[in-house]
Formats: sequence, structure tokens, C-alpha cells
Amino acid sequence: MTDDDRDPSDFEEMLRRMMSGGQIDPEQLRDALSGMQGQSFDPAQLQGFMAQMQGMFSADPWQSAERQALHIANQDGQSIAAGAQASLADAFGLANLWLSEATTISELSTPPQAMTRGEWVAATLPVWKEIASPVSTSIADALMDALRTQVPDEMQGMVQGAGQLMRGLGGSLFAGQFGQVLGRLSLEVVSGGDVGIPVLPAGTAALIPQNISAFGEGLEIPDDQIALYLAVRELAYARLYRHAKWLHLHVLSQITDFARGVTVDIDALEDLASRLDPTDPEELRAAIEGGALLPAQTDAQREALTRLENLIATIDGWVDVVTSQAIARLPDGARLGEAARRRRAVGGPAEDALGALVGLKLRPRRLREASAMWQTVTDAVGVAARDSLWDYPDLMPSSSDIDDPSALVERLQASERGEAPAADEFDEALARLLDGDDFGQAPGGASEDRPEDDAPGEDSAPEDDAPGDDRPEGDRPV
Repeated sequence: MTDDDRDPSDFEEMLRRMMSGGQIDPEQLRDALSGMQGQSFDPAQLQGFMAQMQGMFSADPWQSAERQALHIANQDGQSIAAGAQASLADAFGLANLWLSEATTISELSTPPQAMTRGEWVAATLPVWKEIASPVSTSIADALMDALRTQVPDEMQGMVQGAGQLMRGLGGSLFAGQFGQVLGRLSLEVVSGGDVGIPVLPAGTAALIPQNISAFGEGLEIPDDQIALYLAVRELAYARLYRHAKWLHLHVLSQITDFARGVTVDIDALEDLASRLDPTDPEELRAAIEGGALLPAQTDAQREALTRLENLIATIDGWVDVVTSQAIARLPDGARLGEAARRRRAVGGPAEDALGALVGLKLRPRRLREASAMWQTVTDAVGVAARDSLWDYPDLMPSSSDIDDPSALVERLQASERGEAPAADEFDEALARLLDGDDFGQAPGGASEDRPEDDAPGEDSAPEDDAPGDDRPEGDRPV
């Protein structure tokens, strides 16, 4: 077909198909747009189509994501049996008693709860939205950039005007895929702290009884023991985030800092569009979910990811040690602890999909090293001194403490003896500032930036202006 044979109504038909839920072939989009060059069409009618499409995609795409996630989460029911509710209440009650013997961090102010999978989706969606929104924006912008490269120069003005539409389309595409991944994740998680980041409000503890049995598959451990172990672990997470009120924001800010640096590979997107089969959208879904559109991480992102992994490992390590101490009476507690560590290290299929979707893996690679550090600290200074490290952000162990906790233990032991900690470079600089000393002062008291000729000394004042000589000028010795 030549350009002269194309009918501008082809473009209108394509828009109708999109609005009616039909599949759009990217080649058809290019043909329809290029076919409009030099053709007469009704701008008012086209503008009307654009307005309708903008209305379709101007709504919050995350509402659609929530509906998709809830559809998957609620397939097996939306209620918890009364017997399961009572069993979890008993597990949480005993877990609270055991945990209070293992940590000085106080109990929660609100009672822990049993959640359905759907309730977990609804309660955690605000945090997931905050994490994923930067990636959604990148994909929407990339779709707009890809469209600009596919249309002739004469159509660039219309493409620019359709920017909001394309961004809405990209955001809806990503949010829809994210909703499916989140729904599948709800079938795997067993608690609020199961994914390693605070997805529930600070101070909230919850278990998902529908998924507890799957946690113990192959272990041959009674469900009541599994529920008790998970209750202790979840309460430890929730107590920590309630006590260290700064920690919730600290973790999420590091995650969003990483996510803001995520961009979309335009070349990969255009390559995918050029060979996409409109009758089989699975390739597009697989590309988005598998992370094929996300480029390799930058150095800055790798550094941010390392900091985040160390932070999550530090939190998980503390929870691991406190939980192990609290469940010492549980017959199969050691096996359950090892199963939980393996689960955090390996993850599940939905967690893999989530990591690929936003370019972020939330598995603490240094969990065992962090647990060993917290155990060393506990053995050296006891529970109270250990837990005091969560009182302020600057007291929290660093990555170097995970490597070698000896310096941290020495600081804590010196504090117990009432000794002032050894001053570091920052402390010394702060002390000089408080004492009124100049920062530019060199060792020994001489100013580094004062010219040598102006430095005070024996010969600094002219002889005829020697201080202390009040005689008239004529009476002074020559």
C-alpha cells in the first residue's frame, strides 16, 4: 500500500480499537500516523478521540493495580476461620512473653492481628506505590520518547500534545503489571516483615494464616510451633520499628533514592516494539516483569544498593538473634530459624518478579555476618546495651562493624565503665569549634592562611611605632 492509498480513517479505527480493549500493532500505529501526511482529516474529530483516551488514562492507575492484586489475593476467600484467629491470638500472647525476656524494647501499643491476603495487599499498597512510582514514571517517559522517534516531523506537534495520554498509558501498563506481581506476592508472604522492609505502618504486627502452612512444607513441624515462631519474629520486627521511630523513614528513603535513579532502556523498548506480536502480549509482559527494559545499574545505584543491603542485613540480623533467644524453649526452634534464613536468602518467584520489575532485590546478602555481629555484642555487653544501639541513628552499627565488631564492643564496654569514648576526627573538629578556635588554624596556633610577612613576632611592629612609647615624636630616640 502506498501513502496515497492510506485512509485517515485507519487512524480513527485504531483509536476505536484501543478504547474498546483491542490490541494495537505498533506497526499499525506508525502506518496510520505516517498515512496522515498530506491527507485531509477532521481535526475536531481526532481531538475528540484524544480527549476520550486521555479520560481513560487520567485516572489513578494504582486503583487498577489494587483491583488486580486483590483479585488474585482473594481467590481462596476473604475471611479467616474463627479457629485460626484464636490460635494466632494464643501464639501472639505467648510470643510477647518470650520476646520480653530477650529484648528490652517494649511491647506494642496496639494488638497484633491476623490478616487475609487481601487485607495485606490493601494495607501495604501505599508503600509499594512509593517504591514503584519512580519506575512507572520512567517507563511512561520512555514510551513518549519512543513514540517521538516513530512519527514524521509533521506529526511531532500532535505527539507533543498527546504527552499526557502516553504517560497515562505507560503508567497504566506498569501499574497493571505491578498489581499482578503484588497479588502473587500476597500468596507467599507470611507476615508484615517477611519481605525485609517496613510495608506496614510502624508498630503494626500481622500474620497471614492462609500462608503459614506453606512456610512449613517439608519441615514436618506442627503448625502451632510454626505460628509461634513466626509470631515471635513478626513482633520483634514491629517492636523495633516502633521503638526506633526514625528507622521506617530511613529504610524507605534509601529505597526511593535508589528507585529514582532507575531509567528505561529506550533501545530495548524500541526493539521490543518492532517485533511485538499484537495477538500475543506475553512477550511485553515478560519484558516488563523480567526487567528487560531496565538498563544495567550505574555506579551510584550500586553504591546505594550496597548501603541498603547493609541496612536491611543489620535489621534482619538483630531480629534473627532476638528471635533465636526468645524461642529457646521451642523444640524445633533452631530448624525453623534456619528455614527462615534460607527463605530470606532465596526468596520466592513473586519476590523475584518484584525485584526485576523495580530493579531492586531486597535480600540481605550479609544476614549471617550481621547475625554473628549482634550475637557477639550480646555475649559481650548483654541485652540492654545491645538494644540501646537503636536509640539514635548515629549509634546503629555500620557496615565496618559487621565486618569486625571488636571496635563496637570496645566502645560499648568503655561506656559501661563510664569512660568517655575515644575522640575521632569529627569530635576533635567539633571541640575546636566550640572552643572558639579557627578552623584554618594550623597545629601550634599559627594561622595557615595568614601571610608570612604579617605573622606576629619580634619584628612585626615598626621601630618608630613600638608599643608603650608615649613620648612626643621629637623626644623619641633616632
